[in-house]
Amino acid sequence: MKKSDVLEQIRKIGLVPVLRAESESQALALAGAIADGGVTCMEVTMTVPGALKVMARLAKERPEILLGAGTVLDAETAKECVGEGATFIVSPAFDEKTVSYCRAHEIAVLPGALTPTEVIRAWDAGADVVKIFPASAMGGAKYLKSLKAPLPNIEMIPTGGVSLATAHEFLDAGAYALGVGADLVDTKAIRGGHPETVTAHARKYMEIVKGFQAGCLI
Repeated sequence: MKKSDVLEQIRKIGLVPVLRAESESQALALAGAIADGGVTCMEVTMTVPGALKVMARLAKERPEILLGAGTVLDAETAKECVGEGATFIVSPAFDEKTVSYCRAHEIAVLPGALTPTEVIRAWDAGADVVKIFPASAMGGAKYLKSLKAPLPNIEMIPTGGVSLATAHEFLDAGAYALGVGADLVDTKAIRGGHPETVTAHARKYMEIVKGFQAGCLI
């Protein structure tokens, strides 16, 4: 898939669940439950045990999922993730070599930043979208709106503090898409044998996103 197509799919789906789990099997169960709820985009973080194996299995078994790799801290790791099927690379911070590698190989890259200076630096280096993390620590949607006011041309995905209660606020503030963590990626529900809880939550998120997108088209 071309980089432009990957980025368009991220925007269209509107959600990027941050997949953290305690085991490979739990990660796969979470991914399946989330995708069954209509959220067919997610990043498997490198903090998941056997993360590369999880990516490889998802790429093979759930081809409908737009698969990304998260918590990627260097270019070598980015290369390994792409080799296992990741179509976009996400990081909690900005690493110039990682962005350079992705640019050279036409891979969508979403480095993390927080302050205006960090955001501009990441964008100028070639970020396709800048991950604003942790957004909650700076005031959530209000902070994103403050960043977008002087930097309307920079695409941003807020992560941290995104929930069903705040999703619409972040979208209204100008989010390219939403990075969603524990509010959707519910390991407790999976441990308890209730993947349907995660699936139902995913559907609620998609209802918010699609409702917002429909309103923007009116």
